[in-house]
Amino acid sequence: MAAFCKGRYRFKRVLFLKTQIRTLTGKFDYDLVVVGGGSGGLACSKEAAQLGKNVAVLDYVDPSPKGTKWGLGGTCVNVGCIPKKLMHQSALLGTAVKDARKYGWNIPTPIFHDWPTMAEAVQNHVRSLNWGHRVQLQDKKVKYLNLKGSLVDEHTVRGVSKAGKETVLTAGNIVIATGMRPKYPVDVPGAMEHGITSDDLFWLKESPGKTLVIGASYVALECAGFLTGIGLDTTIMVRSIALRGFDQQMAGLVTDSMGSYGTRFHWGCVPKKVEKLPSGSLQVTWEDTGSRCERKDTFDTVLWAVGRAAEIKDLNLEKVGVAFRKDSGKIILADNEATSVPNIYAIGDLGEGRPELTPVAIKAGKLLARRLFGASSELMNYKNYPTTVFTPLEYGCVGLSEEEAERLHGKDGIEVYHAFYKPLEFSVAERDASQCYIKVVCLRAGDQPILGLHFTGPNAGEVTQGFALGFQCGATYRHLQSTVGIHPTCAEELTKLNITKRSGLDATVTGC
Repeated sequence: MAAFCKGRYRFKRVLFLKTQIRTLTGKFDYDLVVVGGGSGGLACSKEAAQLGKNVAVLDYVDPSPKGTKWGLGGTCVNVGCIPKKLMHQSALLGTAVKDARKYGWNIPTPIFHDWPTMAEAVQNHVRSLNWGHRVQLQDKKVKYLNLKGSLVDEHTVRGVSKAGKETVLTAGNIVIATGMRPKYPVDVPGAMEHGITSDDLFWLKESPGKTLVIGASYVALECAGFLTGIGLDTTIMVRSIALRGFDQQMAGLVTDSMGSYGTRFHWGCVPKKVEKLPSGSLQVTWEDTGSRCERKDTFDTVLWAVGRAAEIKDLNLEKVGVAFRKDSGKIILADNEATSVPNIYAIGDLGEGRPELTPVAIKAGKLLARRLFGASSELMNYKNYPTTVFTPLEYGCVGLSEEEAERLHGKDGIEVYHAFYKPLEFSVAERDASQCYIKVVCLRAGDQPILGLHFTGPNAGEVTQGFALGFQCGATYRHLQSTVGIHPTCAEELTKLNITKRSGLDATVTGC
């Protein structure tokens, strides 16, 4: 207790002295302090340093309830995009091995997947990225501090080390970039005690075995997709609809496709409790909301993917006066990423109304640094950003869903061009292509400006990324018609669209 009191006295003394120095001289320790070392925070800090500013980044990872923790780089690098895509690739390779026999490859049977081998390779790659980020910060003269940051006032940050040592940093500007973490349901007994989240899945040393994924977000579907793809018995429990906020026709194609790959779905179901049996298996009890019947089954792993919460609990926002939503914890921001307190900004998915996407946070972070320290006045454009759901049959989109376009412009104000197509590589392998589909939503008038583009099929991310550029240039259906396709590719089918939903004609592509 005496040591703690002494430490607190020292912190208050340092804080007082730095406040006095700041008041008398107007000088700060740093031009910018970033709290949070994820994709957005790192991008912002490195951009500011490139502009000649003195910058520090504070990053500290609280272990998950299961004790999982990781290094510098945030969710995307450690427990998100990167390990997810690599494990998705592992599943795709399994499908490719099966296809290979049709293409003449003599592959001995049976084939099987070894989780520890995959996990070690993925985790080693992530660790290399952690180290790479530290090297980049050093090369760009950004000070990295492994401290948990909280706000003291509009120019002061308190950092606390793992050992409890406190550090005071002053800055002309502060950027909050602490991101979000997965939530557990608070009303389901045994949920946290016996379940895991995506914060844990990618760092498992052994196979999760028979898995129940609870939730229907892109995180839930992507995780269930690669678990099925590597041969695990996988079930998804969905309360209402899948991929809320996405085009619902496309969401239906994604889940139908997952079903054809072997993922089971329990629709309209609500988990009630999770219990660990003497055998070590987890017994899950749930209610079927349609029949009101209670059902049970056992699993090796229960993965919760029921949403994410802004990581703000230790930031001291309320005391400093930074406004945030009480229900979601998301910080309320102006168009220029400013909070309600001068000199304090926030970027990334903990911002109210901001997309929960890594490239959006990176772009917003760079633009913020340029506005603060460069000659730029460019704001982040949060419209028409592309994204992809990396399910076994991938789904990429940019712009409005058909539902949103119809809501904004009326059913008679839009034209929807669509096609069911068969990837050439599916033909020899005799793979099901019934969910391979393209939809382009346009305004009906004039040259028909494109409002939304949606694609399910192989390499959806690569396809969508290319067409996303057109949205920044005002692409129209006429532009699409005048574009020469690359034959024979899936993306080429977008340039050949000519059937409208309104016509009622068969939209199945035949021939080459």
